[in-house]
This record gives sequence, C-alpha cells and structure tokens, in this order.
Amino acid sequence: MSLSASASSSSVPQVVQSDRPVSVQRPKLNAWVSSTLWGLGGLLAGVLLWWLATAWSSSPLMHQFGPSAAFPSLLEILGWSETWMHVGASLQRIFVGLAISLGVGVPAGLLLGLSARAHAALTPLFQFLRMISPLSWMPIAVMAFGIGDAPIYFLLGVAGVWPVLLNTASGVRHLNPRWLMLGRSLAATKLETLLYLILPGIVGSVLTGSRLAIGVLWIVLVPCEMLGVSAGLGYLILDTRDRMAYSELMAVIVLIGLIGYLLDSALRALFAALGQR
Repeated sequence: MSLSASASSSSVPQVVQSDRPVSVQRPKLNAWVSSTLWGLGGLLAGVLLWWLATAWSSSPLMHQFGPSAAFPSLLEILGWSETWMHVGASLQRIFVGLAISLGVGVPAGLLLGLSARAHAALTPLFQFLRMISPLSWMPIAVMAFGIGDAPIYFLLGVAGVWPVLLNTASGVRHLNPRWLMLGRSLAATKLETLLYLILPGIVGSVLTGSRLAIGVLWIVLVPCEMLGVSAGLGYLILDTRDRMAYSELMAVIVLIGLIGYLLDSALRALFAALGQR
C-alpha cells in the first residue's frame, strides 16, 4: 500500500511539473514562423516575376509599371493627404455596401434556412440573380439613381448580398437540432429562440459570408468608382491614367491590393477571436 502510494506520489510531479505548456507553445510558434517565412517567400517570388515581366520588355513605357518605379511612387503617394481622402471615400463605400449586404442577406438567409417552403420557392430565383454580374446593373443603376454614391451603394449591395445570404442560410440549416429541441422544451418563444439560439449559432457563418462579401465588394468597387464620382481609389486610377503618371497608377494598384489584404486579415482575426470564445 505504501509502495503504491509512494509510486503514485512520485508520479504526480511528473504530470503536474511537465513541460506541456512549452511543448504546446513551441509547435505553434514554429508553425507561425514557418507560415510567415513561406508567405514572405511567395510575396518575394511574385515581386521577382513582376520585375522580370517589366524589365525584359523592350518598351520603355513598361519599365514605369515595374516595381523599381512603383514602390518609390507608392511611398510618395502615401505621404499625400489627397491619397488618404480617396482611401477614406472607398472604405466608406465598402462599409456601407457591407451593411446593406448584411441588412438584406441575413434576414433573407434566415428565411431560407428556417422555412422549407421559402427555400424551395426562392432558391432558384436567388441562384439566377446571383449569376448576373453586378456590373451588368451599372447602366440601370445610373439611370435609376443618377451620378454619385447612390448607384455605387446599389451595385455594392447587389454584389455582396449573395455570399452573406447563402452562408447565413447554410448556417441555419446546419444548426444542431438538439438546440432547437431544447428551446422548445423550455417553452422558449420564437423571438427567444431566434435571439438566444439561432443567431449565436450562425455567427461563424455570417462572418464567413462577410469575409467573402468584402472580397467581392473590393473587386467591384474600383469599376464602380469610375461612374463619375470625384473621390475614391477607382477615380484615382483614372486620374493617374489621364495624367500619364504610370508609376503612380501601378502604385495605386499595389495600394488597392494591400488595403484589400488588410481588410481580409482583419475579418480573419475577428473570426479567430470569436472562435476561441
């Protein structure tokens, strides 16, 4: 009995005093460092291919589109207050477009996910509309809303609503049915079931749809900002083209990609933070 007790007592420090935290943290750190290094390597490879594509061209004009001209121009335009005014205008339109997408897509997705009849009746229509390019609505948007921000908001809403809608509906359909049974067993009202069971259960799906919507909105935004507005990154591209400032044009393109990457990274970080709660 004393031997077993002493053996068990001697084994306890080995379990409690083990290096598990260190061994768990090191693989995570090593994986992050490895992933970062591979990502930087991919970016450098992309810049190298970009440089080769422009450096080997016999046209002097192509050299203005290369990284050796674009990166100095990028540092230059980042110091202009006008550049940040254009960035602010574009981000405002993106957030308004995302708000419209969420305001329409989440309720419609809830309807499709909760009602089998609504799903059967509306899915073919939504799939048909989803296949129409948002830019196809551009002439109609201009005729209906005129020149300015209103047609841009309409086009961004049309572009971003489908990822939100479909992911919301999928999240509702994949909810654990035991949660809904538990709500019914506790005599929860429909509103309480929606607020305390369904909506918390589809947060991940809505965030996924929002991330996809941001990607679509950011792509559609630039041509939308060529509709006659006087501010925005799309307008800035036209301005640099008209001034024949081609290195600045390429710098704006790089800036558009950088801001889009940061937006996507912010949503990924938000998704990871909510997933750990």
